[in-house]
Amino acid sequence: MEHSIALITGATSGLGQAAARSLAAGDWREIIITGRTAAQIGETAAQLAAETNKKVFTPLELDLDKPASIKSALAELIKRGRPVDFLLLNAGMVPGKERVLTAAGIEASQAPLIGHHQLTVGLLRANLLSPDARIVIASAEPARGGVPMFKYTDAPAFAARYFRDDQTAAVEALIRSGPHVQYAPNTAYADAKLIVAWWAAALARRLPSGMAVYAVSPGASNATNVARNAGPLLKYLMIPIVNLIPGMNQTPEVAASRYLQASAFGTDLSGQFFASAQGKFSGPMEVQRHPHLLDGTNQEAAWQAVVNVSGVDVI
Repeated sequence: MEHSIALITGATSGLGQAAARSLAAGDWREIIITGRTAAQIGETAAQLAAETNKKVFTPLELDLDKPASIKSALAELIKRGRPVDFLLLNAGMVPGKERVLTAAGIEASQAPLIGHHQLTVGLLRANLLSPDARIVIASAEPARGGVPMFKYTDAPAFAARYFRDDQTAAVEALIRSGPHVQYAPNTAYADAKLIVAWWAAALARRLPSGMAVYAVSPGASNATNVARNAGPLLKYLMIPIVNLIPGMNQTPEVAASRYLQASAFGTDLSGQFFASAQGKFSGPMEVQRHPHLLDGTNQEAAWQAVVNVSGVDVI
């Protein structure tokens, strides 16, 4: 992969900003950073330029919850006409105690994937990913299971019980927090990050030869804004306790380094989900081989559900 142009979503704080800072320390010619408003991302670009003493940061307004904003950002990228070598789909959030739906009827923690899908498909259709581009999308440890307080929905069982074994309909219901979904914030978050891992596996089968995609858990890193909407139990009890346990927390820079590490992987690992070893939340990451992650039916159901919700496909 050439170190020419990188694009990072959710770069106004936390891991996205840390990743941008780290890329600037390399030989990247341009780092496109996105945020919800032009003013916000413009300030971030100026801040990063001052911190790194490098004029490589290009601000781009992008609100992943708004299809019109995604179309506008894509139009700007098409106008520029320069393909992206490294696409880091970092934006995300931990949901709060009360269920929140976007204007499009998407559960808030699921919404970044829908926006990322629309952005990625738009770049592919416009030939704005370089032939050996690398795509990294942020997942999280709960997708593999075994994380206290976080339990993902058993999608096949959910489909069998309520949707006559139609797993696409079941995953779509989870994305929308729709019929038969009993909302719980930690479950919603675990489901969102699991669907991300399935989506990445399905996307890998659809990418042109030479490109690759990886779902990556950055591991525990609580000094970010991702939990800004989390419930009080998580925000004021679990996170402070976790911060006191050695090995249970990382700086944003260390966590974001996982994204950069994955960007150097080969196409033989495309579609894989990388996270900490079982029972750990930091340290070296490894390919996750849990059966629920590798099930092709789950992966394709997630892809089709995202297509149904987003209204766009690669074909």
